[in-house]
Amino acid sequence: MKMITNKPVIYLAAFAALALCAYQTKTILDNPDDPIYKNVDTSVKPGEDFFLYANGTWIKNNPIPPAYSSWGIGNIVTEEIRNRLKKVNEDAMQAKAPKGTTTQKLADFYYTGLDSVGIENAALSPLLPQLAIIEKAKTPDDILNAAAILTTTGTRNIIGMRVSQDDKNSSKMMVQLNQTGLGLPNRDYYYKTDARTTRIRANYTDKYLPTLFRLSAWDDQKSTAAAKGAFAIEKFLADSSRKLEALRDPYHNYNKLTLAQLNSLTPGINWNSLFTALELKPVDTVIVGQPEYYRAVDKAIHTFSVDDWKAYLRLKLITSNAPYLNNAVAEENFRFTGKVLRGQKEQLPRWKRVLDTENGIMGELLGQLFVKEYFSERSKARYVAMVEAMRQTYREHIEKLDWMSAETKQKAIIKLNAIHPKVGYPDQWKDFSTLDISRASYANNVIQARHWQYQVNINKLGKPVNHQEWGMTPQTYNASYSPSNNEITLPAAQLLIPGIKDEDVDDAVAYGYVAASVIGHEITHGFDDEGRLFDAKGNLKSWWTPADSVKFTQRAQMLVNQFNGYKVLDSLHVNGKATLGENIADLGGIVLGIDAFKKTQQYKEGKKINGFTPMQRFFLGYALSWLGHERDEALANQVIVDVHSPAYLRVNGPFTDVPEFYTAFHIKKGDKLWLDPDKRVRIW
Repeated sequence: MKMITNKPVIYLAAFAALALCAYQTKTILDNPDDPIYKNVDTSVKPGEDFFLYANGTWIKNNPIPPAYSSWGIGNIVTEEIRNRLKKVNEDAMQAKAPKGTTTQKLADFYYTGLDSVGIENAALSPLLPQLAIIEKAKTPDDILNAAAILTTTGTRNIIGMRVSQDDKNSSKMMVQLNQTGLGLPNRDYYYKTDARTTRIRANYTDKYLPTLFRLSAWDDQKSTAAAKGAFAIEKFLADSSRKLEALRDPYHNYNKLTLAQLNSLTPGINWNSLFTALELKPVDTVIVGQPEYYRAVDKAIHTFSVDDWKAYLRLKLITSNAPYLNNAVAEENFRFTGKVLRGQKEQLPRWKRVLDTENGIMGELLGQLFVKEYFSERSKARYVAMVEAMRQTYREHIEKLDWMSAETKQKAIIKLNAIHPKVGYPDQWKDFSTLDISRASYANNVIQARHWQYQVNINKLGKPVNHQEWGMTPQTYNASYSPSNNEITLPAAQLLIPGIKDEDVDDAVAYGYVAASVIGHEITHGFDDEGRLFDAKGNLKSWWTPADSVKFTQRAQMLVNQFNGYKVLDSLHVNGKATLGENIADLGGIVLGIDAFKKTQQYKEGKKINGFTPMQRFFLGYALSWLGHERDEALANQVIVDVHSPAYLRVNGPFTDVPEFYTAFHIKKGDKLWLDPDKRVRIW
């Protein structure tokens, strides 16, 4: 953990005050392009469904496009960015730059992705070297070796290996092994018996799997048998895979083993040989997330036939590369993963798919060009200032807590002060000089790039942690908190409202849209049910008094119960335990954002804009951050596999716990969103 010393904190605070004053003293006039005013649906009462009240007009006027499973503000931001980056790639293709330059890499990757004739002619040929490795396998050890080699080039299979920080020693990079290997989204899809999940599972086993095997040049009989064998392996592994909520317990998912202990855990697997095939340096200790999963792998390797395993690995190779292969394979992959699982009606245009893939592989190359043109230093200063305003408000909240002891409060403030913010874009960009991109083939470029990414990851083993590295690109509509680094990452794209200049967004909306929904949310992750288990240096270490831990858990359980009660579709309810961390972060971000906003000039003046008070605009600004709607298929999938609650419940749910919401919109007992005061959750 890179600690923030006193001098930088004082400097940032002073910088923050100046930057905030620049925005707070600006005269704000009523504006027909107000990002919230035009979305409000006055036919909906705020106390009945605030999400629809705030966003209903936009939702009515913006149906989900056929190529999407959902449509909302994140998509709008992404579309704007795609159009900008498309021009970057088109200009690169015209430049004819020398080999090895950034421009050449972007140009050749984009060219091969758009070369539909070349992709069709190549068919499965880019996979032939890896298919040959699979076909040569004759023993369980051969299967394991093949699985390891496939892992190095991005094929997801039975080996879930990465190099990342040791949760109990955040300064050290360690080999980590975690459960993986399933073809359906998670273990629940193999066992749930509701009608929706049963239909999806039947489509997977009876149509999707045999079709992919036939498209890989196997006859009907062999394809049918292969589908049964591969699915049997997946279901066997699913039985020993942990549920979504169980994966959120950092202590339960931390099992440090010596190499001898790992070999003892799985006596049928020679990890020395496997780590060599995984291109790792000598390994003496590993962290295993779910030991029972690897015991199941060990058993499965010696239970199922080599032919079944060949089919399984063939399937994983094809599905991991399907979007980059010939049309028949890509279309069948989309039919199941896009249409059946998420309800999409058609694929995105090829250029968008290629650009998204390029973003995933060379995102920081594109990001450097993106921020230069679209994210000003003035905007960055605004949000650096806002981070410090939110940090100060959090300090005040901690000090005033009536349920936490002075001892734990002191340590909580030390951790809060140590949180490192990454705002807008990296100060140090990734080095892509060793990445080789050519015009050989699209799939080959993807495989090459995945191998490059894999090597970048494993080369971290034994080296100091790079705290300057970003885990996402500036053009990513997302944000994150890292418990091991005790840092928040706030990409530029997440901070901007589409269709309006940042300087034209009033503080009320900005504090709802960014301070509460993004900054406060991510900071609160450091103190949610999982993040609170890590100390100021990012180590998994107990720093709470036992009594305070009990009080926290009691309050958190109220939030679990609240969200368990929300029915989403059919018989599907929100999983309150699995979504607890995100729900705590949402609630924390809102209450912190409110109190930080109350310090601004706009709030103090109390002037209405387009008929809304400053506090009403704050809540509408927060709801804007979750603007959108999704198809039932995507919603059902989210409830099963995602630790985030559906967007509308990330607004309506936490708002019912916030007293200012009731006052701002005159919510009364009997309204649907009324929650009795004794049932309202207050944690931070």
